[in-house]
Amino acid sequence: MSMLEISNLSVTFGGLHALKNLEFHVDEGEIVSVIGPNGAGKTTFFNMISGMVTPTAGDIFFEGESLLGLDPSQVTERGIARTFQNVRLFANMTILENVMVAQHCRSGQRVFGALFQTKAFKAEEEAIREHGEEVLAFFGSRLTGYRLDQPASVLSYANRRRLEIARAMATKPRLLLLDEPVAGMNPRESAELTGLIGRLRSEWGFTVVMIEHDMSVVRDVSDRVVVLDHGETIAQGSYESVATDPKVVEAYLGRPVGTGEVGH
Repeated sequence: MSMLEISNLSVTFGGLHALKNLEFHVDEGEIVSVIGPNGAGKTTFFNMISGMVTPTAGDIFFEGESLLGLDPSQVTERGIARTFQNVRLFANMTILENVMVAQHCRSGQRVFGALFQTKAFKAEEEAIREHGEEVLAFFGSRLTGYRLDQPASVLSYANRRRLEIARAMATKPRLLLLDEPVAGMNPRESAELTGLIGRLRSEWGFTVVMIEHDMSVVRDVSDRVVVLDHGETIAQGSYESVATDPKVVEAYLGRPVGTGEVGH
């Protein structure tokens, strides 16, 4: 059984099909990239999995249980975390606080413990801090040391994207949804983050689904690539197979092509 299974799923906005009869699956331990031209339905796809959009038809199963009817916080509690195309950090909170606050979906302590600073509350807060520091250490010196107590607002754009991934990691997910993780980065930064995406699986055991426009990143990290166009799957398979698929080339270039390659 796949970790994530999407069956015959459609999302309609005012008669417009954002997604149509979508079939999708991810097996545990896979890194799957979802690509497609602008307007293909990729962001709606992530919003639907994470509980931000309600499907018109079909179902979403995560580890054998339906996600339909769950709000985003409940989806996170189930073990799915995501990042956003537009970085959404708490700019005035410190780097460490941004990661600590993400963990409160796993917290067992409630208002009473916080008000009276009980022993159990303090122990849990310390555990949350330690886990936050461990997650941030994954990104090296960029997010650790003296930076822990700096506000997120002082970070460079690339480091803000790293911090958003760290915040998702801190929720202790089993499935990570990364929405254009290298968007806006220069080639050196993109190459570095590409390596980190591979390590998210090899060192932390995450299963990863990624939306990405940078085809070099898709090529270098993906076990499988799924191509959407106008809300429908038009191809899937290895990077090499989809990059030369005539339907994929036509979707990107806007005209029929016998053969070709995406991103060139």
